[in-house]
Amino acid sequence: MALSYISTRGEAPEASFEEVLLAGLAPDGGLYLPSSWPALDEDLRGLSYADTAAAVLAPFTAGCFTRAELAAMAHATYAAFDHPATAPLRQLAPDHWLLELTHGPTLAFKDYAMQLLGRLFEALLERRGERVTIIGATSGDTGAAAVAAFAGLAAVDIAILHPLDRVSEVQRRQMTTCTAPNVLNIAIEGTFDDCQDLVKAMFNDRDFNNELRLSGINSINWARIAAQTGYYAYAARRLAGPVSFVVPSGNFGNVFAGYVAKAIGVAIDRLVIATNLNDILARFFRDGGVYIGDTVTPTMSPSMDIQVASNFERALFEAAGRDATQVCRWMDRFGQSRRFEVDASTLAALVGQFAAQRVDETATRARLRRTFELGQGQVDPHTAVGLDVAAALDLEGPVVTLATAHPAKFPDAARAAGLPMPALPPALADLYEREERYTRLPPDLDAVQAHLRQSFR
Repeated sequence: MALSYISTRGEAPEASFEEVLLAGLAPDGGLYLPSSWPALDEDLRGLSYADTAAAVLAPFTAGCFTRAELAAMAHATYAAFDHPATAPLRQLAPDHWLLELTHGPTLAFKDYAMQLLGRLFEALLERRGERVTIIGATSGDTGAAAVAAFAGLAAVDIAILHPLDRVSEVQRRQMTTCTAPNVLNIAIEGTFDDCQDLVKAMFNDRDFNNELRLSGINSINWARIAAQTGYYAYAARRLAGPVSFVVPSGNFGNVFAGYVAKAIGVAIDRLVIATNLNDILARFFRDGGVYIGDTVTPTMSPSMDIQVASNFERALFEAAGRDATQVCRWMDRFGQSRRFEVDASTLAALVGQFAAQRVDETATRARLRRTFELGQGQVDPHTAVGLDVAAALDLEGPVVTLATAHPAKFPDAARAAGLPMPALPPALADLYEREERYTRLPPDLDAVQAHLRQSFR
């Protein structure tokens, strides 16, 4: 039976998966969630990664794609990844594993959902005979993954906003060296939060939204979250959970995918948020449910340089008993003062599902060195943040830390830790020689909209 979807703000009409996939953000400014949580009724034992991903996604896409269609798209997607297991588990200690989510075309965990999302969009738009303009904000990896997934698709134009000089050079070049005519890159003179605010404002501008037929691929899009549940299910099944996951997190989308996996029946124990100096999530749990936006601090783990975790709204909605009115109050307060405080019962519900801890730059460098010295190879700085949190917490095993990106995407971090420069894979060996194409703009809505109109008319 097909699920319907509701908004965290409570004012949007219920929607189908097809509508949610193409819309991204709900028309009331909220985020979509299933009206009820389905149960995972398929035995995952012995399934490949592709079949696991299709099985987990199937309940959410019923009525839009058949199980056979999902399986075909998943197999075509993950056949291009560079490891036979797709998302291999590497044991670091008796009860600690690293889940390598670095084997996609842009070397980051975003590929695992985005590559599949590209095929979902392509199939649906071809069926409907329609065209959309995808708008996305990135702190680094989302943009590269989206460009790789949607470049050249016949029914899609795609524009990615990234914060100028606040992503690594590899991350930037993976976006800006794409030559496909349907790809537009914009460097915003500000932070990722500025980029994210611009994207939300464009979706909330009804006339502009309708004019360009906007769709989103940030983790505000429910399909992104649903597609990311696959690797939680794949890892938990292989370790005969319940498993605790330590997740480097900025925008809360990746760790919320773990919550979704648990909600549908995957054997998951604790979900631990690992943050860098931009620690709004860690402070929320440390300070008893007070959520305060602060100034974004540039770090060596730029994909987590975020002070407004969009997907946290979904967790608030769930923890507050799906009280959309209360969620609206919190979001309104945050919009006015960059601050709100949740009630005791909501905080208790969140603490029952999540923990959070921050890691500073000194500890990140030390963890990069220690991982290398222990013979565990090189990791990227986001993964190092996760490993440091995993080492500090007394979690009952098994524990899985998510490796979110290839170390070659962050050579400056390796240099800062006194480590060898990690080499890019052969397919990206000439990345630094490729010509870049992007436009620099201020964080001004009118300027960005004018540029999009001119580019995609």
